[in-house]
Amino acid sequence: MVVRIPLAESAATVPDGYRAEDLAAAVAAAVRAPSQHNTQPWRFRLSGGAIEIRSDPARRLPIADPTGWAVRIACGAALCNARLALAGRGRPADGVIRPVPGKTDLVARLLPGTPRPPAPAELALLAAVPRRRSTRGRFSALPVPASIRARLLDAVRSEGCWLDLIVGTPAVTAVAEIAHSADRVLRRNDDYRAEIAAWTRPAPAIDGVPPEAAGPKTNPADILPRRDFGGAVAAPDPVREPEPLVAVLGSPADTAAEQIAAGQALQKLLLTVTDAGLAASMVSQPIEVPAAREQLRLALGRYGPPQMVVRIGYAAPGATTPRRAAESVVIPE
Repeated sequence: MVVRIPLAESAATVPDGYRAEDLAAAVAAAVRAPSQHNTQPWRFRLSGGAIEIRSDPARRLPIADPTGWAVRIACGAALCNARLALAGRGRPADGVIRPVPGKTDLVARLLPGTPRPPAPAELALLAAVPRRRSTRGRFSALPVPASIRARLLDAVRSEGCWLDLIVGTPAVTAVAEIAHSADRVLRRNDDYRAEIAAWTRPAPAIDGVPPEAAGPKTNPADILPRRDFGGAVAAPDPVREPEPLVAVLGSPADTAAEQIAAGQALQKLLLTVTDAGLAASMVSQPIEVPAAREQLRLALGRYGPPQMVVRIGYAAPGATTPRRAAESVVIPE
């Protein structure tokens, strides 16, 4: 669970603060986090012995993410990875310091806590960081065991967020209909489609989604919609899954801080999925359309807002998407 502490304007140098090698380890893990269209909207800085995580407003998607929600989710996921990397070095962060009002690009400051050996669970999740992929292909019909479902719920709750595992054909169908309806609304926008095309980038691009990682184009028979990153048209899958696992992750509120917390919870969920030998696909269309998001919240009977829909199951690993070099996302001290 992350501690949120107010940040004073006159933050002093941290005794026994983080060093350049700690920053390097944190950034190497943080940049492996997922982001919408693989925009990688983050920057990092060593300041007075603390590691700052900052958003990069220039990489916000103006059409798909007009409010900055997706940037905050991505930076929260990067924050989760950074925390794991520091814990793996025996120098865990003592708390995540919330930014002061007006510093809109400052996501968090990480201060070193009491040195300790990393816990086995932290090492397992850290090992999953380079193996995590967004799966845009098909899932098998194998059901996810109950023991793994319990681990997924615990992972999200440990970050102060909620996770609903959608059970039963009627419930899955209801969520799927909301997702497909939102996808149709988005695809009717020419600027939205142009934005996706602009971020569909073949090698040697250092960001965006390469065609080889796109997966097949969405099909009306698919359980959940896919974005069109240039994948091939695939025939409907003849094997219908008897119990597809669809999860909805949400937060208690919808402030900027809660969205960052949801990003941490999402990444912890995805790393737990990877550690368990499963695959996951994120579906944000019903979050991007306000009416669909509210419809989803009401269907789940939740007070807090949904922050992501996730498809979880057994599937072939997705292709690796590129990442910018660590030195290009570090702000000099």
